This record gives sequence, C-alpha cells and structure tokens, in this order.
Amino acid sequence: MIDFRYHLVSIVAIFLALAVGIVMGTTLLQSPAIEVARRTSNEMIKANADYRAQIDSLRGREDGNDAYISGLTPQLVAGELTGQHVVLIEAPGSSTSYREAGQQVLEQAGAMVTGRVLLTDKFVDVKQQGVIDGLATQLKPEGLPYPVEAGPYEKAATLLAATLVTRDEGQASTANPTTDGVLTGFEEGGFLSIEEDPSKRATLAVMFAPEKPYEGENAEAQAGALVSLAGGLDAGSKGVVMTGGATTAAAPGGVISALRDNSEVAKQVSSVDTPDMPAGLVVIVEALREQLAGRAGQYGIGPGATLFHPPSPSATPSPTPSGS
Repeated sequence: MIDFRYHLVSIVAIFLALAVGIVMGTTLLQSPAIEVARRTSNEMIKANADYRAQIDSLRGREDGNDAYISGLTPQLVAGELTGQHVVLIEAPGSSTSYREAGQQVLEQAGAMVTGRVLLTDKFVDVKQQGVIDGLATQLKPEGLPYPVEAGPYEKAATLLAATLVTRDEGQASTANPTTDGVLTGFEEGGFLSIEEDPSKRATLAVMFAPEKPYEGENAEAQAGALVSLAGGLDAGSKGVVMTGGATTAAAPGGVISALRDNSEVAKQVSSVDTPDMPAGLVVIVEALREQLAGRAGQYGIGPGATLFHPPSPSATPSPTPSGS
C-alpha cells in the first residue's frame, strides 16, 4: 500500500531533480550557448552600424551629385529644344512633382510648353472602351484615316494626336481646324481635362506614366491603353518620351514596363525611368533631342533600360531607329 510518506518523498525527489537540472543547465549546459549568442549579437550590432555608415556615405555622395547636376542643368540643356513646342500628357496616378520638375527643365532647354492634358481614370477603364470608340467615330474629321483594324484606344490616339501634335514645325502653336471640338468632346465625356491651350499643336510630347503599377485582370489592358496613346502621339509628332519611376512605372505591371515589352512601340517611343533624379531630367531632354534625330531608346536604371542616357551621335551602339 502506497502511503502519504511515499507520495511526499516522491514529490521532494521530483523537485530536487528539477532544481539540480536547472542549476546544471544554467551553469554548465547553457553557458556556451549564451556566450555564442552574446558574441553573435555584438557582431550583428557592429555590422549594422557599418551598414548604416555606408548608407549615410552613399546618401551623402548622392546628395552631392544631385546638387552638382542641379546647378549645371541650365547649362547642360541650354538651347537643346529651342524652337520646339511640347505638350505634357499626364496619366491618372502620375506624379505631380515629376511633371513640375520636367516642365521646368523643358523650359530651361528652350521649349515652349503648349499645355497639359490630364487623363482621368475613366480613360483607362476597360468598361468605357465602347464609349471611347463611339467618341472617336463621332469626332473624327473627314480625311483622317484610322489604322486598319484599329481598336478604341488606337482610334482615340490617332484623333488626339491630330489635335495635339504635328510633324510640321510651320503648324506648331496653331490649332488643327479639322479637329475643333475633339478635346471638348473628350472632356465633357469625363475622359480628360486640360490646362492652358494644348490644342495649339506641339511638335513633341512628354507622357508621365502612373506611379503605381496596374493590378488585376484588367491591368494589361489599362497599361496598353496608355501605350497605344504614346504610339499614336509619336506617329503624329516629331517624337514622344514617356517617363516615370524605375521602381513603380518600370516595374511589372507599370506602363513603362508595358511600353518596353511592346517591341513595335518601343522602336518609336523613348522612355526615361529616372525623373526623380536631376540627371534623369537632363536625360528627358536628351531623349527628346534623339527623337528629333529619328531615333529612340529606353533609358534609366529599371528593368528594360539599355543605357542610363542616350549615347552621343558618334557613339556605338546606336539607339533603335525610330519613325519619329
């Protein structure tokens, strides 16, 4: 028969064993592990401090470089676009700060900005394709051909190109009398709004891509709508450059990424994915100059960029030939 004394001795033995185990674990077994953990922690703290110092150094170098390029920008771009007229096309979700900085450097290069066209979310809404097709058909002037088997966005691009841009410098800064009412029609339909007077046609266009990649089942169609517009504007002008951030617009699902993936449009339309850098703003001007010379290229630091900036005319390899 097991009595109370037996239970008491058993319980005391159990607690004694636990106490001995704890003492042995803390004094004999865990001491090496604790020391290794302490040493590893110290090494990680030191490595983290070293990385922070490296990051601070790189930021300082970048800030210094940006300040230097910013100071030189007026000299670097002076006269590069004298006599050219540029229209700014802002996609829904594009960066206002990029547009403001881009407009400033274009004006420093001698270009006249005719106006701004601000596209709305409705413009890239795939459910509105039928309405856009109807508008493009209704507003099309006689004598303006649409591409064979053109879809709604190709038709809209051709019509807007005839309204906003021209390849003839003699017609620059003048309205196309045959497209009177086109911008009003698209504006009343809620597809765009305008600032200043973009109907006074430009010779060049700069498009500002959305700074957030499209997602979902309609992402490809939405990005494609803007790529089609860029292609249409290029066909009707002396050149188009699309710009947006490397980590957003040039990322998968971004419009610049879609442009670079479209081999036909990429042969004609240039892209710059560094509008957040003073050097990148200079590259926008250089890319427009290259467009005027009939060439195109994909520039920056993001996926699909071939160079940071256009090569000099005598350098090799030469940019992709463009129909601009």
